[in-house]
Amino acid sequence: MKNNPYQGKFIVIEGLDGSGQTTQTALLKDFLEKNGFPVLSTKEPTMDSEAGKKIRAILDEKVSIESMELQKLFTEDRRQHLANRIVPALQAGQMVISDRYYFSTFAFGASDGLGLEELIAMNDEFLLPDLTIVLQVSPAVCIARIQKRGTPVTLFEKEQKLARVWQTYAMMPKRFPNVHVVDGERPIEEIAEEIKQLAQSTLNISKE
Repeated sequence: MKNNPYQGKFIVIEGLDGSGQTTQTALLKDFLEKNGFPVLSTKEPTMDSEAGKKIRAILDEKVSIESMELQKLFTEDRRQHLANRIVPALQAGQMVISDRYYFSTFAFGASDGLGLEELIAMNDEFLLPDLTIVLQVSPAVCIARIQKRGTPVTLFEKEQKLARVWQTYAMMPKRFPNVHVVDGERPIEEIAEEIKQLAQSTLNISKE
């Protein structure tokens, strides 16, 4: 995997479904913008590619597909996401925050019994993030949050499956640089403050 050679910094926020990535992405974006940084906030899967549209139908259980074929779709969507949005923004000197990236492929794919090394090899040509935050929230809490917000429980949001997914996420700090696990069961403001501090120390960002 390639280190980011561009002026902008690439940040990823990961976690189980229901762990709060979307909320923390928005808060980090606000923090960075207040400190004068241009920010692109994005997420995976996208709805910009044909692969991304197919993924959404599969996750909503409208279409059935083999696990490896699903992860190939994620990888193709990611390839286009990088080429069309992430890399141009980094080249322009923007901060890019992505709600999910290839760590999701590793964790969710492995939970389906796919080989972790094969999944990593499929994504080997892609950029390493400058900072990755993995929000640690128990599967039971994640499912409760999903039910509370009234959205349908999708393919990857079953409690036993989420427990298997977390086993791989927990390995990521040992396998990849600049990956930090953050306790996501605290008040939102406490989590956001820790993420801000990690951004400051890792990316040399000064706080207001």
